[in-house]
Amino acid sequence: MSWLGAGIGAGIGLMFGGPIGAALGAWIGGSFGSGLKRIGGPEALGRDGAQAVFIVTVFSMLAKMAKADGQVSRAEINLIEEFIAQNLRLNAEDRKQAIKIFQNAKSDGYSIYDYAQQYRQLVRNEAMREMVYRLLFAVAHADGELHAAEEEILRRIPEYLGLHASAFAAMQGEFSRRNSSASESLEQHYAVLGCSPDASDRDVKLAYRRKAAEFHPDKIASKGLPDEFMQYAEDQMKSVTLAYDSIMEARKSRAVS
Repeated sequence: MSWLGAGIGAGIGLMFGGPIGAALGAWIGGSFGSGLKRIGGPEALGRDGAQAVFIVTVFSMLAKMAKADGQVSRAEINLIEEFIAQNLRLNAEDRKQAIKIFQNAKSDGYSIYDYAQQYRQLVRNEAMREMVYRLLFAVAHADGELHAAEEEILRRIPEYLGLHASAFAAMQGEFSRRNSSASESLEQHYAVLGCSPDASDRDVKLAYRRKAAEFHPDKIASKGLPDEFMQYAEDQMKSVTLAYDSIMEARKSRAVS
């Protein structure tokens, strides 16, 4: 089912107002935005509804991120289009829908924090909220440089998404690790798993299992991650596995020496 078909089929536009409701209205073509009253809670979304909410939230927040320095440049649009094509691997029709959501959000009256706060209220699954944050991080780092306005958003927004205060440091370490050597990144591997270097082997394994359970693509899919995003989820799962394997290998080497 297409994103548009899923959204209409779920009837989610009739559930809530706020920035996400308004963005859904602009996307589908109706006018059921901020004037709507809630007629259902988060549990009423269903999988198709959760998918459409995820899509609208991600691309609306990406628009706000791109506009953080005052305007959206052609280079930033090209960067996001490249990210959509290479990282999310969307087909031509879905790519067109994503760009439509992005363009609509550029001129609406809501902030990126408004979107984040409402998404937190609608989606209780922390892994899904962290996936939104992860996508924002990926786009912000896509050009190899984190700009000041982007960094401010990435530092502030975990609070609005309901993520732990250490989320920025952990994610920054993970993305920085991709451009560093293995010897320089062991501390960042610990940050990916959310544990410290002085944790016992058992605690490291437990941290890995928790992360693996949260970010396993099948589990995230069941919570509303669209199929088109599954490759990205799988890539992130590989990052968690790499962190665990690297830590345990380093500990074995230390024990032998």
